Amino acid sequence: MTGEIECKGRSGGLILLFGLLLLGMNVWLVSVAEKNPSTPLIVFIIFLWLLMLFVCSGLYTVQPNQAAVLTLMGKYVGTVKTNGLLWTFPFNKRTKVSLRANTLNGEKIKVNDKSGNPIEIAAIVVWQVKNTAQAVFDVENYYTYVTIQSESATRHLASSYSYDAHEQGEISLRGSIDEVSKALQKELEERVQKAGVVILETRLSHLAYAPEIAQVMLRRQQAEAIIAARQKIVHGAVSMVEMALQELAEKKIIELDDERKAAMVSNLMVVLCGEGEVQPIINTGTLYT
Repeated sequence: MTGEIECKGRSGGLILLFGLLLLGMNVWLVSVAEKNPSTPLIVFIIFLWLLMLFVCSGLYTVQPNQAAVLTLMGKYVGTVKTNGLLWTFPFNKRTKVSLRANTLNGEKIKVNDKSGNPIEIAAIVVWQVKNTAQAVFDVENYYTYVTIQSESATRHLASSYSYDAHEQGEISLRGSIDEVSKALQKELEERVQKAGVVILETRLSHLAYAPEIAQVMLRRQQAEAIIAARQKIVHGAVSMVEMALQELAEKKIIELDDERKAAMVSNLMVVLCGEGEVQPIINTGTLYT
């Protein structure tokens, strides 16, 4: 890994002023040469023009949250993070690198989850360049590198978890958003470390079953929801029936034999678990006639 060398940028204000003075002097000398031309004067004018171009070509600007990586004939000189109008040796190559936070909106990826179901998934990645030397020298294009690694990490994440949890406490893509986002961020940080990039935040922006199985899985989810609701209803009904029988026995309101208890339990379960409105029936006889 290439280590970052931070160097202080030289102010370019005085250099700019010096260049303007050279320009003014050159204009004046040109007017003088037009009236009294001479070879030494013309050579001096050409020298001043070349000097002015050489000096002014070293001027450059660095905006807030931006850095300039300087190289001289292929050798890394340092990174300037000072803002404003600056000057450097004109032969130094200046590569601008943004230090602002970037947001990468990943495209939808079709992949199979841990259970083998085809799903569509996409993630948003917020990242920032931390080491400018690594970003410029250790990878060909750090933005493309982050994009490719983000897609690879998202694919690996989707294949590591199921879309829905099949057991209680199981981490799933749909039910454990925070845990999944942290896992994606951790894996992506390891992948992009070589490019001098840090991951600030990751989160899933799209998660759905693939269109070819979407309707089937929707019916499955509806069926599971109905079963879960029925289980709660039955559990509550059993508790209420048990409470009713216990209250009748403790207060000795009526004594019921096993057959009458069974009939009462059956009627209460129908009333409590039935979806439709219950119609009362008056029984004028007995259970045995």
